[in-house]
Amino acid sequence: MPDFFSALWMILPAYFANSSATLARGKTRIDFSKNFPDGRPIFGGGKTFEGFFLGVFAGTAAGFLQNSAQNLYGLQVSAAINPLSAGIIAFGALIGDLAGSFIKRRLGLKRGAPVPVLDQLDFVAGAIFFASLIYNIEIDTIMLLLIITPIIHLTANVIGYKIGVKKEPW
Repeated sequence: MPDFFSALWMILPAYFANSSATLARGKTRIDFSKNFPDGRPIFGGGKTFEGFFLGVFAGTAAGFLQNSAQNLYGLQVSAAINPLSAGIIAFGALIGDLAGSFIKRRLGLKRGAPVPVLDQLDFVAGAIFFASLIYNIEIDTIMLLLIITPIIHLTANVIGYKIGVKKEPW
């Protein structure tokens, strides 16, 4: 049985990265407004360097706070977080999010179009992959994260929509 707190603790930088990237309102698109050979945008207008860097910074900052809390309060977690590991997890989350956008563009979907499951799990899949490069992550922990993330993600998105920082509630 996975430790719920430890699993959430490990993935927290990814949650911060994914949610913070939307706050940047960046202008410089990661795909430089280029199209893939299929004629569609590579990632689309919602994926910017400013958002990517803000997301990695926010995830890394979360890791700094987590590390401070671990040291100050002696928290015992299976995957102790430090700013470097948090930065790697945040980076992975945003790479996963880019992969999700790439898939959506290949399917011919416009920015903001809902794709259940993909919208909620692309970033966490990237985060888990990158986290697995530095931590031994048990399969039950991965399954727990894949179950709780959509619930947390949808809740956060609805809140973001209600306060006006997201255009869609998904």
